[in-house]
Amino acid sequence: MNLNRRLFAKILASASLLFASTLVPFAAQAADYPERDVTYVIPYNPGGESDVTARMQQKFFKELTGHNLIILNKPGAGGATAWAQLNGFKADGYTIMGTIVPHIILQPAMKEVGYQTEDITNVFFFHYTPDAIIVNAESEFKTLQDLVDFASANPGAVTMGGSGTNTANHLAAEIVSGLTSTVTTYIPFKGSAPAITALLGNQIKSVMSYTTQGVKAGDQVRSLAVATEKRHPALPDVPTFRELGINHVGGAYRGVAVPKGTPEDIQLELAKILAEINANPEFQKLMLEAGYSVIDVSHEQIPTFMGQKAKTYAGAIKQLKAKQ
Repeated sequence: MNLNRRLFAKILASASLLFASTLVPFAAQAADYPERDVTYVIPYNPGGESDVTARMQQKFFKELTGHNLIILNKPGAGGATAWAQLNGFKADGYTIMGTIVPHIILQPAMKEVGYQTEDITNVFFFHYTPDAIIVNAESEFKTLQDLVDFASANPGAVTMGGSGTNTANHLAAEIVSGLTSTVTTYIPFKGSAPAITALLGNQIKSVMSYTTQGVKAGDQVRSLAVATEKRHPALPDVPTFRELGINHVGGAYRGVAVPKGTPEDIQLELAKILAEINANPEFQKLMLEAGYSVIDVSHEQIPTFMGQKAKTYAGAIKQLKAKQ
């Protein structure tokens, strides 16, 4: 009996040591993360908002970690090509990917795109690009009310360009049409810049774009309203939708995701690094001057954030489905 007890005790001790030894590498892995460069997959072409803001993060990531963020552009299907492949990457924290809300909610709700919203493991959302209705500087529409009045009197006559279908621009155009009881004709382009080019060439009457495009285009355009809580510092003379009686705040919320199965400790460490970048005054200045709005949606807040956005978009998604 004593022999059996001693044998059992030895087995238990050995098992405890083995279990402890398996925990140490994971704890060390998270504490030391990252130990090498990290590949940052951006599901869009170089030069777009997702690419530009990722490149803004690079310098600060290097300063904080001593390692590089290596940008890898993987465009296609409005981001869906990359997002459908996210969980095929090794789940070790060394391949991360840019994500966008509403895209990752809207795309799988509208059609088969190779992934579902719940397949995306978001760890942090670091900014949003506020929606903005923009017209040519020579446009007959001096105010948003001018555009709304014309659209009300002439259903479908206001052409509104935007970046792609089933995207933030597309959704915002639908939301604002619903809130103003107007009918506009949405024209998709292969990105925000081509839509602005068409606007400047008088091919369309307006665009549902972003504050960033209003900043870039400068005096060539007139921004009629922006979807921020308060006026954006880069466009101080442009009223918010809410100032004009339209309850719309939103845009393209950009974050970072990891492959499913990435250790929780590594997810938390990555989220911490991204939050520290956001807190850097120099980074904030770069973002605001370009027309972005810095936000902090932490790892813990993401389930609530995603649920709230899905609820916000539900009505517009239903309207878009009815038009298919």
